[in-house]
Amino acid sequence: MSSGGRELPPGDEGHEGGSADVPAGAVSLARPMETGSQIGPELDWGTDAWREVRTRAQRAGRAYIWLNLVEQRLRAVVAAVLRPVYEPVHADDWVVAAAGPAGQEWVQRAVAVREVSRRKGYLLDPADDNVLSFLTLPQLRELMVQHWPCFEPYFDDRRDVELALDELEVTRNVVSRNRALSETVLAQAERASAKLLDILGAGTDTPSARRLPVDAVEDLVGDRYADVVAVHADRVRLLRQFPAEDIFGGARRLDAIGIGLNLLVQNFSGRRLVRLAESGCRVRLLFLNPASSAVKRRERELGLKKGELSRSVEMNILHSRRVRAALRDPGAFEIQVFDETPRFTAYLVDGDGADGIAVVQSYLRRTRGMEAPVLVLRGGGRVVKPGDPGDGGLFTTYREEFELAWADSRPVS
Repeated sequence: MSSGGRELPPGDEGHEGGSADVPAGAVSLARPMETGSQIGPELDWGTDAWREVRTRAQRAGRAYIWLNLVEQRLRAVVAAVLRPVYEPVHADDWVVAAAGPAGQEWVQRAVAVREVSRRKGYLLDPADDNVLSFLTLPQLRELMVQHWPCFEPYFDDRRDVELALDELEVTRNVVSRNRALSETVLAQAERASAKLLDILGAGTDTPSARRLPVDAVEDLVGDRYADVVAVHADRVRLLRQFPAEDIFGGARRLDAIGIGLNLLVQNFSGRRLVRLAESGCRVRLLFLNPASSAVKRRERELGLKKGELSRSVEMNILHSRRVRAALRDPGAFEIQVFDETPRFTAYLVDGDGADGIAVVQSYLRRTRGMEAPVLVLRGGGRVVKPGDPGDGGLFTTYREEFELAWADSRPVS
C-alpha cells in the first residue's frame, strides 16, 4: 500500500492471483523490458559529444586559472593597501569597516559563509580563515574603487584597471555557472588577465616573455614539460600563432641549422634580415651541403625529382649570401654547410642568454619540413620549478648539437 492509499500491482505474472486479481484502486506500472532492450532515452555519449565536453572543460580550465591568479593578486593588493588603514582601529573587523554602509550586505554575507565553512570543516588552510578570502572578484573591485585615493599612488590609471576587470566579468560568470566559453571570450579573458596582473605588479620576470609570453598554464605546470612551451602539428600552425617576425624580430643572436632553413629564408625577407644584422644581431646559418649524398638520400625519401631539393637549398644559400654582401660587417653574418645526415632543424634565438627561445623540428622519413611537428622551447629563463638549475631542458641539448655541427662544418665563401 502506498502513502497515497493506492496499492501497487504485482510486478510479475507468477504472483499469486494473476492480473485478474489486481485491486480496482491499484496504479498500473510499466513492466521492465526484456534483457538487452533500452529503457528511456539513449544515455551514451558519442564522439562528438565527448569532443564538445572536452573543449568546454579545457577552455573553462584555462579561464579558471587566469581568474584564480587575478583574484589572488587583487586580494593581496587590497589587503596590503587597506589593512594598515583600518586594522589598527577595527582589528579583525577591518574588512567590514572598509566596506562601509554601501557594502554591508555583501560583507555580512561573506561573514556568514565564513562561519558555515568553519562549522562544516571547509577551511583547510588557516590563512583563508578571514573575511577577505570570502569576497568575490567584483567585491574586491568595489573595495578598490571605494578607496581609490589609497590605491592611486600605486597605479597610473584607474580606468585601465576597471576596463580589464570589466572584460573579465563575462568570463567569470560563464565559468562560475559552467556554461560554454567561446574561444574569442577566452582569448579576451587571457589578454585582460595578463594586462591586469602586469598592472598589479605581478607580471612575469621571465626574460624571454618579451618574445614568447608566459602562459598561465605554463606558469603553473611547466615543470611537467621541461622547457617545451608549445607543440604544433606543423609549421603552418606554428606561424599562425607565432609569426616569423615575433620569432626573429629584435634578436641579438640567431643560430640556425637544417637542410634549407625555409622557416627563416622564406618567411623573413632579405631586406628584413639586413636590418636585423645591421642592428647588431650576430647570425650563423648552417645549411646541408646541396652537393652532399645526404641531400640525394633526402630527395629519395620525399619522392622528389633528382636535384630538386639541392636546387632549393642552393637558392636559399645564394639568398643568404646576398644578404651578407649587403652588410657593412659581413663577419656578423656567417654561412656554413655540413655533410652529415640531417637529424633536425633548429632556430635558436638569443640562445646564449636567459631569454632564449628555440623552434625545433625533427626530420621524418616521408614528411616535408612544412608538415613535420614543431616544438617551441624556452631557454634559460623558462618557467619551471623554483630553484631549478636550468640545465636539464631540451634547449641546452639542441644548442650543444648546433655548436658541435658548426665546429665540424665549413664556411661558404
